[in-house]
Amino acid sequence: MRRGICCAGVFALMVWTASAQTGDAPTTFEVASVKPAAPIMGGMIRVRMAGGPGSPDPGQINYSNVTLKNVLMSAYNVKGYQISGPSWLESERFDIVAKVPKGATKEEFRVMLQNLMAERFKLKLHRESKELPIYALVVGKNGVKMKETPKDDPAADVAKGPQTPPPGAFGEGEPRLRMGKDGMPQMPPGGPGRGGMMMMGNGGKMRMQASKQKVTQIVEMLGNQLGRPVVDQTGLTADYDFTLEYAPDDTMRGPAGMMPPPPDGGGGGEQLGLKLEPKKGPIDLLVIDSLEKVPTEN
Repeated sequence: MRRGICCAGVFALMVWTASAQTGDAPTTFEVASVKPAAPIMGGMIRVRMAGGPGSPDPGQINYSNVTLKNVLMSAYNVKGYQISGPSWLESERFDIVAKVPKGATKEEFRVMLQNLMAERFKLKLHRESKELPIYALVVGKNGVKMKETPKDDPAADVAKGPQTPPPGAFGEGEPRLRMGKDGMPQMPPGGPGRGGMMMMGNGGKMRMQASKQKVTQIVEMLGNQLGRPVVDQTGLTADYDFTLEYAPDDTMRGPAGMMPPPPDGGGGGEQLGLKLEPKKGPIDLLVIDSLEKVPTEN
């Protein structure tokens, strides 16, 4: 559990479960099955969270091998670092299948997930705000090293006509990855495409290639990897293309070697011309008061 100093007067502490809605808005799934997932075989975990409002299958959700932290993040629309609870939140896995009422909105769907957790796992939690470590993303002393994405040219796109991706490119079957001389998988033709981001790795090395990405999307990625909030203080608003290489062992310093190097001068450089500065700031948390490990029967 994260430690910090509670910010007085920011939130009144209270036990919080999803409240019933007024009117005809649905608050529960029509049918729901919640079961412990089968034991993991072969050391590979395949997590699936499919369906629901806004997806190709809005009338049903089909979750497999999900942790309760996965479900809570979706139910309350928060990041993993905003949930404080028992360690098994990230180890115990479940399969959830539920029928979503026709026409349900994303907001109503979240209430259904909240109520499902309260009903099957006896969830009780409260909100609070704490002053905790965060990172600020700023421009490095030598300036930005990312390339701005060229502006779209609609006339050129029309002249080219419809484009068919080559065999094995992204968007047509499974991509064909080839190993480069550096031992890293090479980006297949067509990927990641305009407005995409892909990550590949091999032998303890990681490579991220991105096209038409804003700094806000980089901030989102960093927050997920570092497990704490990252705030954008770069002032950059353009779209960027970049390639980023790092070792997963360096995650405490950030994927781009963005943290300042240790006193001995070691560590990676600022590949993107950005760096992370450690700071402190208020973080809104969901603190679990009680939660049962075994769901009630379906």
